[in-house]
Amino acid sequence: MRQLYLAATGQNRGKTTACLGLLNGFIERGHRTGFMKPVGQRTVIDHGEPADEDAVLMHETFALPEPYSAMSPIHIPRGFTKAYIAGEIVEDLGARIVRAQATFAGHDVLLIEGTGHAGVGAVIGLSNATVAAALGAPAIIISEGGVGRPIDEIVLNAALFERHGVHVAGAIVNKVDVAAQPGIAGVIERGLAPYGIPLLGVLPVRPILSNPTLEMILEGVHGETIHPGPDLDRVIDGVAIGAMEPGHMLERVGPGTLVIVPGDREDVILTLTTAHLMGPARTAAASEFVGSGGAPALAGHEGAAIGLVLTGGYRPRRAVLDAIRRADLFAALVPEDTYSVASEVHDLLVKTHPADREKIEEIKRLVAENLDVDRILAVATEAPVA
Repeated sequence: MRQLYLAATGQNRGKTTACLGLLNGFIERGHRTGFMKPVGQRTVIDHGEPADEDAVLMHETFALPEPYSAMSPIHIPRGFTKAYIAGEIVEDLGARIVRAQATFAGHDVLLIEGTGHAGVGAVIGLSNATVAAALGAPAIIISEGGVGRPIDEIVLNAALFERHGVHVAGAIVNKVDVAAQPGIAGVIERGLAPYGIPLLGVLPVRPILSNPTLEMILEGVHGETIHPGPDLDRVIDGVAIGAMEPGHMLERVGPGTLVIVPGDREDVILTLTTAHLMGPARTAAASEFVGSGGAPALAGHEGAAIGLVLTGGYRPRRAVLDAIRRADLFAALVPEDTYSVASEVHDLLVKTHPADREKIEEIKRLVAENLDVDRILAVATEAPVA
């Protein structure tokens, strides 16, 4: 059985994206392929069993037959780390992972997804480097766009893997702005060459893969739904802060923009709802709001904003709420101030879920078109599994 261990240089670098695309590529080539997330930090319950959410994603997307006890053997719930340090956890966790690996005996390929950078998990004796060594799997390190930073990060992480005797088979750089940086792959490849780390490919940036949906926004800010809008699965294109005059605000938003605005800035809210209504179809509702003086006339505007997060706990008047609903804009109300909410949205960890069909298909295409799957499969090494 051939194995590959996909690690990263940090959180949200695209490890799951690469795993999903590569798993799809291996399966399409007729290989019996298994997936394993040895140490999970984000546990969910699926079919009555606990598992890391990435294991659930692969299980549901590819109808993998293995039990979650094999695909996701270790979970790190709240308080686990302190209990481990205090000596309250006495089980040999590494042995449990190795036993889970044995479940995949008879497979052609086992794709193993790590957790964060090479050192994550060291506090419980299960760093990525330690786990990869125990499983006898070579590592591929994933970083994200840039020049100096990805090279620095990859070299740093490779050092810890190599210290544990893990062969670093190569690196993948994700979220690369290929159009703005033509020839960037060659530059990174030459930068990694002195360290003996092959560049196995780059993945171009795709907003749909890095921006959250409205539903993720709602879950992340824990807001009260004022109006769900037409599609909570819609991916936002960007974020704007409603802290300026309404006319200037319109210059900074588009149909895919999420606007974070204090709930008492009714001038901004009405301007955005009116602009949305005055898109391709100039509805009677739009005329009503423009004519009432609730918002300035917006001749020819093609619609603005995909939704609103109303901050400060300020609930707009009923007429303003009615305008939001008539415009069919997503809107949520939160008690926190605008800065706090903007920080939450910025830091929102965007994950792929089994229901994200459009996103999953885009990931499959992205990897198939930009990575040499056969070359990556070739760097996997044989590992006898008892």
